[in-house]
Amino acid sequence: MDKLFLIDGNSFCYRAFYAIRDLSTSKGEPTNAIYGFTTMLSKIIKDYNPQYLAIAFDLKEPTFRHKRYKEYKIHRKPMPDDLVSQIPTIKEVLSCYGYAIYEKPGFEADDILATIVKKMKKETIEVCIITGDKDTLQLVGEHVRVLNPHKDNLLYDAETVKEHFGVKPSQISELLSLMGDASDNIPGVPGIGEKTAVSLINEFGTVKDIYRNLARVKKEHIRKTLEANTEKLELSKELTTMDSDVPIEVDLDSMRIGEPDTNRLYDLFKRLEFKNLAREFIPHASENKNHDYKLITQEKDFQSLLNKLKKADEFTFDFETTSRNPTVAKIVGISFCLKEAESFYVPVMGKKIIKNALKELKPIFEDPGIKKIGQNIKYEKIILKKEKIDLKGIIFDTMLASYLLNPSEFRHDLDSLALEFLDYKKISIDELIGKGKKQLRMDEVDIEKVCEYGCEDSDITFRLKNILLPKLEQKNLYKLFLDVELPLVDVLADMELDGVCIDVEFLKKMSGEMTERLNTLEKDIYEIAGCEFNINSPKQLSEVLFVKLKLPVIKKTKTGASTDASVLGRLALEHALPKAILEYRELSKLKSTYIDALPELINQETGKVNASFNQAVTATGRLSSSEPNLQNIPIKTDVGKKIRKAFIPSFKNGVILSADYSQIELRILAHLSNDETLIDAFNRDADIHTFTASLIFDCEELDVSKKMRSQAKTVNFGIVYGMSPYGLSRELEIPPDEAKQFIDAYFERYPKVYEYMKEQIELARDEGYVCTMLNRRRYIQEINSKNQNIRMFAERTAINTPIQGSAADIIKMAMIKIHSELKKKKLKCMMVMQVHDELVFDLPRHELKKATTLIRSNMEEVVRLKVPIKVNITHGKNWLEAE
Repeated sequence: MDKLFLIDGNSFCYRAFYAIRDLSTSKGEPTNAIYGFTTMLSKIIKDYNPQYLAIAFDLKEPTFRHKRYKEYKIHRKPMPDDLVSQIPTIKEVLSCYGYAIYEKPGFEADDILATIVKKMKKETIEVCIITGDKDTLQLVGEHVRVLNPHKDNLLYDAETVKEHFGVKPSQISELLSLMGDASDNIPGVPGIGEKTAVSLINEFGTVKDIYRNLARVKKEHIRKTLEANTEKLELSKELTTMDSDVPIEVDLDSMRIGEPDTNRLYDLFKRLEFKNLAREFIPHASENKNHDYKLITQEKDFQSLLNKLKKADEFTFDFETTSRNPTVAKIVGISFCLKEAESFYVPVMGKKIIKNALKELKPIFEDPGIKKIGQNIKYEKIILKKEKIDLKGIIFDTMLASYLLNPSEFRHDLDSLALEFLDYKKISIDELIGKGKKQLRMDEVDIEKVCEYGCEDSDITFRLKNILLPKLEQKNLYKLFLDVELPLVDVLADMELDGVCIDVEFLKKMSGEMTERLNTLEKDIYEIAGCEFNINSPKQLSEVLFVKLKLPVIKKTKTGASTDASVLGRLALEHALPKAILEYRELSKLKSTYIDALPELINQETGKVNASFNQAVTATGRLSSSEPNLQNIPIKTDVGKKIRKAFIPSFKNGVILSADYSQIELRILAHLSNDETLIDAFNRDADIHTFTASLIFDCEELDVSKKMRSQAKTVNFGIVYGMSPYGLSRELEIPPDEAKQFIDAYFERYPKVYEYMKEQIELARDEGYVCTMLNRRRYIQEINSKNQNIRMFAERTAINTPIQGSAADIIKMAMIKIHSELKKKKLKCMMVMQVHDELVFDLPRHELKKATTLIRSNMEEVVRLKVPIKVNITHGKNWLEAE
């Protein structure tokens, strides 16, 4: 039997709105409800495969119930503004899909659904109503069921209704009229709850039957209450009964699910920045035949390509390989594009290959006069370096260009860029090699398919360069791209390929010690708790903390009382168990993430850990690290420090050198704010935290205690991050009023810092973005949000980004200079890690003096600020000793 699904549109909107938080376009337009509604509805259609669908909506006009009873739903909060603004777009999406929409002034969605159900009784069809409103259960019948998404998609038939509510579906209205409904402010009969109402209905059947047999009601106080509230009960019955005669035209055929309007949906989803959804509605690449992609398998054709490459002004190229990890990947083939829609693919692995292709391409790759373009070209740079080929002449990287244009965007992969800038859907990697156990290696895929895929990559990259370059110039970002991001590719490629040496035996020993410590901790936890339980289960931990031990619930989630780190941290102040759990979690995480994982990540070819350093991830411009994340090893804990001891020199008589910018963000704040007091403090080399403490506490610097200095340090760095009095009070564990006094005192002593912060917020409001010293942009559209929490976070971002982003720019420039100077002086010293404001080097001991001088001068002199830049340099037998 065919299925008709009826959706309570408003119920669905609310669910979508609260299921996804803080989703908006780059212009600040809220889209969380639109996205949630669309994806939830798509899932329902996919899971249940209905043939017909209709959505009913409430309208803002008062209904007959409001006219009958002014207090109807009076306690309900008005729909949030951010949801109200999304309703028209939700209806537009539904219209594009071709789904039937029903709404009628003066009637609720429930009444419309009841009317459709009534008219469908003539049809041979299964009806399923999707809503969280229990009123709708009165519609349940032989071919009508209700699916409640609020209760894990509980499906109500007549039996389920009886089981959950104690009455038949036809009696739901009777039940609600007796017991009332607080959510709709339906009065019901005072003193009659659910249990009594169910009992009365089961005995008499309906409200009318109860009154006909009032003398038979056994309990006198119930009988008297019913007698005294006849009018209220009649009103409640009227309010809870659905109107199934709404004057609307209902036609089954108009509710049939048909073909969506793909063009409209694509344009709409693209405007809303729903890239994954938009991708479903653009032409597939294989349908775009306006290109000439050539597979090169003959030597004469390859020689012809070589001549073209040598004479080319510029070309894009792209590798197809055996792995995403460039330090272990083998080249399967190379694609080239010299002009739009024309690409060539040269196979170098497999049956049909061009022998010695890399050898003959080497002079072209190494010629700085031949301009090369790529997408994430660092990948190709590393692979070629392994082949003893030094790639030169890189003039453009589409991934980095996209990142500079919109650093807050999560994805800068070629598929996403093709969609965003070319309205083009690429062949996906999953289409090419498959998924899961059936996934093929690239060299196992049919060569014709690999050719199409590879040529498309080079072609799309070539086209994107011609679009992205003018955009960089238009937004004054091309200099940053050319002077910082592009040269950094060479630096990071060397860092990743050089890798860092790990003391495996030390980590094995540490792992054994950690296992013993965790076992002891586990026993301690069970003893404190007075029972054994799964420490890693939030549910079981919650029961122990809040049910057995009766500790106060700090925060709730959808699944119950929260046991996250912030909650345990507060509970640890009053009980030993949360403190022990926090320690157990920290040690477990460090053991699995680093102590046990690092030896497994050692590259068999290099004998080192070759982490990735990512340029196009953070919104501030900072580099990030992955596989493994070397930037997340804690320095404040004993175990974190000890892990750093495992990072050792690769040279027989070598050292690890650490060069760390001293208070770089505060120095940048002094420079940008032009605050004379702050500038003077740095220029006379004062201890900035002691000096700030002396100002805040109004005392001499000599009289500043350790506690005062520590508090001032928190204030100093808190200001940089736009910390509020509430945030500072939590950090220092002091009352908010006292924290506000600290911040007020800070701004009184550093008035231009306050002015600078206000200017940055206003700039972000006016322009929609803020900039670093090198003009790196970060768009902050949320700064105009009506949501106070979102707006305040955006204001903090506007304050912090120019400071943190400028620090990121400075260390990147220093890395480029140091990398170049080390090569010029032919030192063996290698830059192996970058961790926020710190650079880590691996070098022979005899180069220590030269390297220290070179590193210090290049880091301290890379830019000129109004205050001196200082670098702390230390060295040792391992990274810990070098801290």
